[in-house]
Parts: sequence; structure tokens; C-alpha cells
Amino acid sequence: MNRFLPGILAMAAIVVASNILVQFLVGDWLTWGAFTYPFAFLVTDVMNRVYGPAAARRVVAAGFVVGVICSLIGTQIQGEFGPYVTLRIAIGSGTAFLVAQMMDIAIFDRLRRGVWWEAPLVSTIVGSSLDTAIFFSIAFAAQFAFIEPLNDVSWANEAVPLVGIGPMAPLWVSLAAADWIVKVALSLVALVPFKAIVTRLSPKIA
Repeated sequence: MNRFLPGILAMAAIVVASNILVQFLVGDWLTWGAFTYPFAFLVTDVMNRVYGPAAARRVVAAGFVVGVICSLIGTQIQGEFGPYVTLRIAIGSGTAFLVAQMMDIAIFDRLRRGVWWEAPLVSTIVGSSLDTAIFFSIAFAAQFAFIEPLNDVSWANEAVPLVGIGPMAPLWVSLAAADWIVKVALSLVALVPFKAIVTRLSPKIA
């Protein structure tokens, strides 16, 4: 367990930071959390490469528990427009994290014998895509209003040009698109620290 502790602590730190930073906007379409959360995939992929999928799943489980705790705390903190974390956001966040991370682990393991960048890049892009689709749909799409009928998310379903320049679509779709673009960009950036960390921890498999 001691050798997994750095990964668990890193994952916990990323989840906590992202839960806090998601409350602060950057421009019209993003929050600061969009720039920290994608590094959860970096932690998962490093653990998977160095210690194997079982270790990666332990780290993800720890991150999931921390995320649930953060969400429960957030539901009890009242902001200007209600609790910082609504039930839909809590369910969306937890579901998206768990499904996306587990998919990342599975894909990485299937591709681990390819060139060094293939497994982390492909698994992170697929995982990030799942994460974005699941979270924003559950948290804001009108189709999931039954989860929390008293939570008014009509603002998120107002039709606006996609990220300000495209065809008309619900606002939450623009938020999801911007979030996904950042995640894909950071999946490329994360290849550099991935290679460096894996080389340091286990040079023979880097």
C-alpha cells in the first residue's frame, strides 16, 4: 500500500482542488476546474503503467471516495443561489469520474504493449470524452430533470450559439464542448510528465 500512497494522495489532491475550482469561471465557457481535473487521468495512467491495472483501480476508488465526500460537503454549503453542489451535479460528477476512469484503465491495459504514448493518449481521450458526456448530461440536460425536479436548470438549456460561434444549442452543450476541448489539449500536454514520471519510477518499462 505504501508504494501506492503517492498516487492516492495525488488523486485526492486533484479531486479536492477540482471540486473547489469548478466554482470559479474562466471566460464564458470554462471553470478553473477544467484545467486541474484532467490530470486525474495522468495519475491513473502512471499507476497503470508502473504498477498495473489493479493498483490504478485502487487509486481511482480512493479518488471516488474523496469526490463523494467533497460533494456531500458541498451540498451543505449554501451559496448565493443555493447549495454549491446540487444532487444532480453530485451524481453526475461521481458517475462520470468512476465510469471514465475505469474505461481509461481498461483501454490503457489493452494498449500497454504499443508505443509508449499510445496507451495514455487514447485512453485519456476516450475517458475524457465519456466523463464530459456523462457529467454534463446528468447535471444539466433537460432529459434528466427527474433526478432532482426542484432544481431549476432552465438557464443551462437556453439556446445559444455553440461556444459563441456555432449553431444554436443548449448552453450546457457549449460548456461541455469547451470542457472537452481543454481535456483533449491537456491529454497531449500530459504526455510529457507521464514519460518523465514513468521513466523515473520504472525505467525498464518507460
